[in-house]
Amino acid sequence: MRRFLVAAIVTLAASLAQAAEPSGFVELLIQAPHQVAPIEGAVWYPSQADGTITQFAENPVFQGVTVRKGARVAPGRHPIVLLSHGLGGNFRTLSWLAVGLAQRGAVVVAVNHPGSTTKDLEMMRSMHHWTRVQDLQAALALLMTDPRFLSNLDPARIYAAGFSFGGWTALSMAGLTGDATAYASHCDATGAKSTHCADLARANFDLHSLNAESWNRSYKDRRIQAVAAIDPALHYGLNAVNVRDLVPNVLLIGLGTGADRLLATNFSSTGSNFAALVPAAKVVTIAPASHFTALLACKTAGASILADEKDDPVCTDPVGTEREAVHGKIVDAIAQEFGLD
Repeated sequence: MRRFLVAAIVTLAASLAQAAEPSGFVELLIQAPHQVAPIEGAVWYPSQADGTITQFAENPVFQGVTVRKGARVAPGRHPIVLLSHGLGGNFRTLSWLAVGLAQRGAVVVAVNHPGSTTKDLEMMRSMHHWTRVQDLQAALALLMTDPRFLSNLDPARIYAAGFSFGGWTALSMAGLTGDATAYASHCDATGAKSTHCADLARANFDLHSLNAESWNRSYKDRRIQAVAAIDPALHYGLNAVNVRDLVPNVLLIGLGTGADRLLATNFSSTGSNFAALVPAAKVVTIAPASHFTALLACKTAGASILADEKDDPVCTDPVGTEREAVHGKIVDAIAQEFGLD
């Protein structure tokens, strides 16, 4: 297994990414028959030097990213990256990653997954994990018929990436299958030690009520050539059968070590052992860092604002963490796995 322990220092690649031209950016409204309403989405892409330079995703907690809104697509055929956010997140929280990959030559499309996004979160709906793959497929279908992008896409180079629950979505799209009974047993045994199991228990959701047929079915999209999963979720209890149809090009990125590593997404833990099921995967561990280091960089007042709201400590990184440097490491690792410029 290809393993690297990555120190959180500012690399040349990260510095160059920060200095690069802003990516192009447009928002989408995606019609999807499997959802009751249109899905919100966005595309980041290599752009020409036009459009309107603006800050996107900035708020009192998070620093935004600079984009060229409405810019024309840069000439050439660009690979496509389908990007999936985590449980309770949204496409804004990973905009740093979308911008970074677009600056490396990719057209990145992301959506707000209904039922598991920031302003639309229902535990029961969120556990219908297969709808997330369908969300991204609907976004891809729209992208590939959009006259603004059509002549600049490389349909032979389509990749999937995601964070946390979105990491599972990306892996599912790349051929990983689930085991509903095994995951329920994991939560029975682990309880509140797993943040996801604890969230489900607080919502009074009985994992044993899951539709195993739907949960365990393959949702592989054979257009996906490689996959990158940052701290992916839901992998506990899997075995060799679940990975037999997974694409060979797999990148697993783990955030933090020891007590800083989130149990629910620790693919190297003895309880999960998921990394061992895919020995050909490239495994990158970044430390110091923690799970929420993968979100946008925080403003100075971000941590205190979230503390007042009794929200998750998403702005509180382990001592010595440089969040922007970690982001640069992640962009670089994914760009390398996907063969981006």
